[in-house]
Amino acid sequence: MNAIAAQDIKRKGISAVDEALREGPVHVIKNNQPQYVVMTEVRYRELIEAEDEAYNARIRASLEDVKAGRVRRFKSVDDLLKALDEEDDT
Repeated sequence: MNAIAAQDIKRKGISAVDEALREGPVHVIKNNQPQYVVMTEVRYRELIEAEDEAYNARIRASLEDVKAGRVRRFKSVDDLLKALDEEDDT
């Protein structure tokens, strides 16, 4: 990922970011540390879509676990924590 100093953006304006974006997402460096990432709208939407797909996949997997009986129910949080402790001991 390429980088651009915040000072360059102040001096050159948005054209500095436009130039850097041609190579992909851009780290904006402020106080010698990456502070922000600038990306195209298309890339942003791709990331959001991928996040949504991963979330839906986790939900589907959880539902399959319920259907297959791979889910245990506990009467209380304390019971759950006790069961987790017992699993750690084995």
